[in-house]
Amino acid sequence: MIGVLIFPDFQLLDASGPISAFEIAARYARQTPSIKVIAAQPGPVRSTAGVEMLARKFGPASALSTLIIAGGEGVEAAARNACTLAFVRNVAKRGIRVASVCSGAFILAEAGLLDGKRATTHWQRTRQFLKAYPNVKLEPDSIYVRDGIIWTSAGISAGIDLALAMVAEDHGEEIAQKTARQLVLYARRSGGQSQFSQLLELKAPNGRFAPLLTWAREHLDAPLTVDDLADRAGMSARHFTRAFIAETGTTPSKAVERLRIEVARQRVQASSEPIERVAEITGFRDPERMRRAFIRAFGQPPQALRRAARAG
Repeated sequence: MIGVLIFPDFQLLDASGPISAFEIAARYARQTPSIKVIAAQPGPVRSTAGVEMLARKFGPASALSTLIIAGGEGVEAAARNACTLAFVRNVAKRGIRVASVCSGAFILAEAGLLDGKRATTHWQRTRQFLKAYPNVKLEPDSIYVRDGIIWTSAGISAGIDLALAMVAEDHGEEIAQKTARQLVLYARRSGGQSQFSQLLELKAPNGRFAPLLTWAREHLDAPLTVDDLADRAGMSARHFTRAFIAETGTTPSKAVERLRIEVARQRVQASSEPIERVAEITGFRDPERMRRAFIRAFGQPPQALRRAARAG
């Protein structure tokens, strides 16, 4: 049985997304879906959308095969609930697969289950999470991360990617792909893929380094090394790197790569330019280097994105 843990002011899609993925996969596997919504206090639990889910009281941990913990605005209060923390610890102690969606990682961290482990959460929560839980090996750029029996995922829709990865583990890749198609997802994203929201943020930068990022976007064919950017900002490379990470939540090198990826994606989808030419113009130089960057960011090579855009 799959348990989905919610609390007052949880994010609705954090719970309903994985539920739908597991339900559809079970039917493809010719099984009866076995999913239960649970909470510290049974009864109707209100989400941030105002929509309620009917939850049961925590039951025996041994009855579960997987526990999914939702995120949402009420996660801080939930992470202080002794009953919730004790239940989550008990589930993990039994070796049962435990996962969080979005800010649900705060509950896992508060329960002590992420100490020394790799994890991720929504990119907007990165600084708050790192400050509260410095012993966690946070990977803020990942869609989802698995470390042993503990799984964590990024914001909202990434919970579906995490659920599909679990479906692939439980039922095989074919059923996972069928489930993704039924959910009208173009493809199942890999865990190492970048959180796309961060790419979007860099398209319209603001704050201290906005002029620098705008300039970099207009000069993608230049090397744009850390030294180049630091010199443009009038700072030492060391000071610049620290200040840039504090301001944007990412390194200068990754920011430049994201700018290159986004501009390259636009040219790949909207034009018939040779892939080699796009790689040259956007500063990747080597088409293979651009291909690897596309797979990290979108889960697909440039040619696949071009074919999909033309088909659309």
